[in-house]
Amino acid sequence: MNRADTAAPRPGRRRAAPLAGALGMVLMAGLIGACGDSPRLDACAWMKEPVEPAGRTVVLVDASASVRGTAAGRDYAHSVGPLLAAVAERKDTVSVGSFSGDSAQITWLAKDRSTDWATNNDNTINQRKRKQQAVGCLTGLVGKAESAVPQSGGSNVLAALTAGVSSLEATSGDRSLLVLTDGFSTTGCADLRGAAFRDTSESNAIARVCAARDETPSLTGVDLTLAGLGQPAADQPAPTAAQRTWLNTLWRKLCRAADTAAPGTSCTIAPTAIGTAGHHTPRKKPPQDPVVDYANDRPETYQLPGAALFDTNSSVVRPQALPLLNDVAVRARTTPGSRVAVFGYVDPRGRPDNNQQLSQARANAVRKVLTGLGVTRVTAHGRGLPTGCAKPAPTAAGRMTAEDRLQCDRRVDIDIIRK
Repeated sequence: MNRADTAAPRPGRRRAAPLAGALGMVLMAGLIGACGDSPRLDACAWMKEPVEPAGRTVVLVDASASVRGTAAGRDYAHSVGPLLAAVAERKDTVSVGSFSGDSAQITWLAKDRSTDWATNNDNTINQRKRKQQAVGCLTGLVGKAESAVPQSGGSNVLAALTAGVSSLEATSGDRSLLVLTDGFSTTGCADLRGAAFRDTSESNAIARVCAARDETPSLTGVDLTLAGLGQPAADQPAPTAAQRTWLNTLWRKLCRAADTAAPGTSCTIAPTAIGTAGHHTPRKKPPQDPVVDYANDRPETYQLPGAALFDTNSSVVRPQALPLLNDVAVRARTTPGSRVAVFGYVDPRGRPDNNQQLSQARANAVRKVLTGLGVTRVTAHGRGLPTGCAKPAPTAAGRMTAEDRLQCDRRVDIDIIRK
């Protein structure tokens, strides 16, 4: 039999099957290719749908270099989960932005994202899923904000607060402002580069200056939460526990200066521990950031009047002065890595040839007492006559009397130097 005859098609039959199969394969490949090229579904897309909000929240993230660090910055996104969950629980409409520099301009990462997981969603399981999605989407937005390159050096946290409050002005419902920052402003009225981080008088003065310069935002009707205070990036200068406490006190006072007693107004310092996370080195070099050194290079000075320490023309420490020197000794012993310098002065009533000797003898006597009270690394320096009264005490008449000036001249200064 002729094989060619065997392979030939029989009369009445078509050879369409191979063509149909090929066409089907092409169509199937097209469908598969189209599916493979399609973008992944955006789990956060539903948050862009406009919904009449019960309330609004603005989240502002400090993007200054003190928070970003060199290679690893503060990880607000994965550290403030409970705060973001509370926002989603309220079904707020949320805007997220970053700030840096002296300007109150906010770089917005997202605006008006609804976390309302209940509207048009009656299924309990779906509601729970959407609530989880809302928290995850907010976490992602905060992560983008914290990795944003600073627009300019430094930070002005109060200016950022003012901008955040302004963005909430048109809101008729509840208004919340969540600010994620280390709190170390380097510009504006609360510039902390020269702060001593020591006592309440300094924090009171800063709050008064900010109020007088009208740089304190009006928080009326705003629920403000500050998280991350006192926690710069791990590779930045770090404050002590006492300095962090001082910083928290300062921001509470700045909040009170902003009329938090008004109805619907509150200020919360969240005790949230902020973790760290690495970030990519930006193509554009970030601006130079001013540094807050927490007064580590400046001494803490105690000016003790000579009359409280010595009798006239004597270098023997009076017993009544021991409690006063003990307070200084405790402060010195509890300041890590510190050293102490004692400076003795005399008033001009003594003999010129004896001034240097007496001032040195008094400094030596104070050093001996401090050493006996457990203070190490103490030096003593006799200065003789002072060049002037460094810290005159206020008087009823508003100026110093001759006796006041003498008592200020015959003093002993004790410097507790941190480095």
